Amino acid sequence: MAVSIRFCPCLLSGGESRRMGRDKALLPHPAGGTWLEQALRLLAQLQQPVTLLSRHPSHGTIAHQLQQREGLQLEVIVEPPPQEGPLLALTRLMAHHRGQRLLLAPVDMPWLQLDTLKQLLKAGAADPQRILVAHDGQRLQPLLGLYPASDRLRQSAETFTGQGGRSLLRWLNQTKSFSAVPLNPLQLRNANLPADWAP
Repeated sequence: MAVSIRFCPCLLSGGESRRMGRDKALLPHPAGGTWLEQALRLLAQLQQPVTLLSRHPSHGTIAHQLQQREGLQLEVIVEPPPQEGPLLALTRLMAHHRGQRLLLAPVDMPWLQLDTLKQLLKAGAADPQRILVAHDGQRLQPLLGLYPASDRLRQSAETFTGQGGRSLLRWLNQTKSFSAVPLNPLQLRNANLPADWAP
């Protein structure tokens, strides 16, 4: 499946992993390496430079080591405080990649595959200015989506977070400019608890 739109793959890996009890990004992945390494490799298969945003310096170290070993095109951004959830992280990525289109993905979807990413990108070809959010058949999965970093959307997100808003879903509903894209629910599963993850 050819992908013709321009986009910036961005990986969010800055959570505290409280429910998992350890850093999810550093869990071993059955395909090899850690969840973090596998997610970076997956996004790199889209043949675009990948941006990693994380509060954890160790994640940047792992990413740079992976870059040196495998020649991946990676940019690491250490998320500054306050570190208060994915919407604030997305807002920072929008400011960093102004005017670009962000393919946002989380580190804790370890079953995600390349075909699903390409399906999302293909769905976004028709309207570059619209937000597209993954849907698993039951609910939105907004941490996987296409987010245009337009001035309008960036300013909307900055205004929302500046007023204390931190809910990505509430901001999306406020924008009224997003569409849901049905994708393979097995690949969209989040792993938040030890019982969710069976390597």
